[in-house]
Amino acid sequence: MHIKRVLITVLIVAGCGSKRESSKTDNSNKESQLIRNGVFLNHKQCGNGELTLLFVHGWCIDQSYWSDQINTFCENYKLVTLDLPGFGNSGKNRTDWSIEEYGKDIGFLIKQLELNNVVLIGHSMGGDVILEAALQNEKVIALIGIDNFKDVGAEFSEEVRSEIDAFITMLEENFSQVAPAFAEGSLFHSSTDSLVKRRVMNDFGSADSLAAVASLQSLFEYSSKETDNLSMLSQKLYLINSDATPTNTTGLDKTGVDYEVIEINATGHYPMIEKPEIFNQLLKQVIQKIEETR
Repeated sequence: MHIKRVLITVLIVAGCGSKRESSKTDNSNKESQLIRNGVFLNHKQCGNGELTLLFVHGWCIDQSYWSDQINTFCENYKLVTLDLPGFGNSGKNRTDWSIEEYGKDIGFLIKQLELNNVVLIGHSMGGDVILEAALQNEKVIALIGIDNFKDVGAEFSEEVRSEIDAFITMLEENFSQVAPAFAEGSLFHSSTDSLVKRRVMNDFGSADSLAAVASLQSLFEYSSKETDNLSMLSQKLYLINSDATPTNTTGLDKTGVDYEVIEINATGHYPMIEKPEIFNQLLKQVIQKIEETR
């Protein structure tokens, strides 16, 4: 298997920042200082409502990728976004970049902000982060994955593992060129707008290489735990996944998790910025289902 196929499998399947500011139209956003174990958690809040929507971004990007959702959903819901440590404007002064540690960051955020009725929404790598957080927190009532959990239970051969190791080495040696090249070759649809491509590639290239490589290695490791962790999940899992690559439901079925897959047509790995209006319509439908079952 070519390394490009390996990495797109892991980033999209397992659920995988630059310093971009959130949209200037987000005038209702509120910021407060939160520090966990000495690491600053850059986050924003807006809106009010019984339901809290907490958005978690994916690998090498940041919370600004949720600007179109902020502008749409703050009117009716409490909404929280954050930069995961190592990305965006959050702190980079830690040594543990594991999915488990990111899950604790989300739990800390929920506790400190006194959030209730929390719906965790995680894109790419953020899918595993919200899974880890949900297993630790009774405030979470549902999970929404964005283009992730597409091949739960997939196992890597020795050949694939060697290719993964080789790719990690390439990132360590020349991250600013290898990461954007990987994005360009693997994560977009043929119809993806050139400005979206440029944005993602720029963010990949300018990401903190230490945090990025370490968190990617943790993502590989965590993928082997997905089946067991999903089997322990009591909340329902909704997936809004691009139909550019299929969602293999066999692995999900084996976990026993309560799930539902909603497909979005003809986007790459970033449906929330590629087709924001259609994505928001689908997200609204999912949130309404969650409200109806409460």
